[in-house]
Amino acid sequence: METLIEVKRREAGDVIIFDFVGELDETNADKTFSTLYEQVWDFTWKKILFNLMGLKYLNSKSIGYIADVFSNLEDNEGLMHISNCDEGVRDVLELVGITTIIPTVDTEAEALEAMA
Repeated sequence: METLIEVKRREAGDVIIFDFVGELDETNADKTFSTLYEQVWDFTWKKILFNLMGLKYLNSKSIGYIADVFSNLEDNEGLMHISNCDEGVRDVLELVGITTIIPTVDTEAEALEAMA
């Protein structure tokens, strides 16, 4: 059975924001990020914000996908930030070192200002 995850895309100026609600795990990570890649299509000069306010859990596969999105953006002159992490999610991201690679801020407003 697939764990529930909802990812909504919206835009604020030239920043694409993905709002995550639910849990990312082995049952839904491939499908979730496949859809996300289709929505981004070309990473050149893109600015992407992952708003994780509603994300309650993520597994190592999901972290790998997040790192891959960042790598694609970095290789193509793009920017990425992560914002609004639940305490448990932030702890996991810090533990694996993602927060030292991908700028991670407390609020969406901070991320948007940093990417302006």
